[in-house]
Amino acid sequence: MTIDQSFYIGYISKTRGLKGEMQLFFEFEDYESLDIDVVFLEVNKKLVPYFIDAIKLQKNSTAYVTFEDVDHIDKAQVLVHKKVYLPNDKMPERDPDDFRYTDLIGFLVIDETHGELGEITDVQEFPQQFVATVDMNGKELMFPLSDDLIVGIDGEEEIIEVELPEGLVDLYKE
Repeated sequence: MTIDQSFYIGYISKTRGLKGEMQLFFEFEDYESLDIDVVFLEVNKKLVPYFIDAIKLQKNSTAYVTFEDVDHIDKAQVLVHKKVYLPNDKMPERDPDDFRYTDLIGFLVIDETHGELGEITDVQEFPQQFVATVDMNGKELMFPLSDDLIVGIDGEEEIIEVELPEGLVDLYKE
C-alpha cells in the first residue's frame, strides 16, 4: 500500500497506560463514520499495517486504540507521532449537498474592491470560526470565512466572492 492508495486520518498522539494502549488524534472530519479494522502507519516513508485489537472513540476527535502485537508501553512508544492512514476504499461516502468550508480549498477568491486575490490553499478551524488562507502572489492572506464577508460562492466555477474589511488586503500587499 502506498500513500497514493490511502487517505490521512490523523496521528498517534501519546501512549496510555502500560499495556500498549495509545491515543489516536483524528484530523479527519467524519471520524465517527470510519470503518477501522486495520490502519496503516507511516514508518520511514512506508505504510505499515497494524490490526486493531480494540478501539474506543471519544467525543474530542480522539480514540483510544490497541493494536495486535503491541502489548507493552515500550512497543507503543515508538509509534507516537506516526501518521495514520486508511485505504481509499474505506473513505466514507458524502452527500453531494453536504457542504463544508474545507471544500473551498482550490477556489479562486475575488474581492469586490481589489478584484482577484488568489486561490485558497488552506482552511483552518478555530474555536469561533473558520479561516481561509489565500496564496496572493507568494504571500499568505488570511481572512475569516464569515457570512458577513462572503458575498457569494459559485461551486461550478470554483469562485468565492468576498467583501473584505477595508485595509485587510493592504496589510498583505506591503
